[in-house]
Parts: sequence; structure tokens; C-alpha cells
Amino acid sequence: MPINEHIVVLVTATDEKQARQIARRLLREKLAACVNFVPVESMFLWKGDIQEEEEVLMIIKTRTETFDALMSAVKIVHSYDTPEIIGMPIVMGSREYLKWITDEATGK
Repeated sequence: MPINEHIVVLVTATDEKQARQIARRLLREKLAACVNFVPVESMFLWKGDIQEEEEVLMIIKTRTETFDALMSAVKIVHSYDTPEIIGMPIVMGSREYLKWITDEATGK
């Protein structure tokens, strides 16, 4: 399989309800093969002020080819003005798992 065909996308959501709403849309539209949810505490700068929030981190497994459509879908559903949407290449993985991502995250 080509290098960097598969990616992990990190998205934080306001809460589990929003994270699941986003995940369902991504899975229904075949923009992702899998989404994990992890509760996190975040500290960040927003408009010059330090913010502290409880959020849900979504770990999304997909393909590089679907990233732009995935990003658009997240932005439509997400409540943040500037949601975190970061794609990182999967450098190594089991062939079977990567094939499963390829088969499921078709964007079609």
C-alpha cells in the first residue's frame, strides 16, 4: 500500500453527544472506518485568553483521499468556530487493518 495512504485524524468535540453526532455522519458517509472517543481536559489560548475545557477527543481512522470531505463534514456539524481537525500519517500498521480502512473509508 502506498506510504501515507492512511491517516489518523484528531478532532476535539464539546461533549460525547457532539462527538457521536460527528462520528455517525463520518461513518454513514464512509469518510472514516473507525472513530474512538477519549475524554480529555484541554487548556488552550483562545483570542488571547487561557481557556480550560472538558472535551472529547475523537481519533478517526481514514484515508488521505477522504480528508478534505471529512474536514468539510466535521465543520458542518461542529459548534466551534475553529475546530481542531489534524491529520497525521499512519507510518506502519498491520496489512489487514490498513486494508480494512481502505475498504471502509471509500468516501462513496
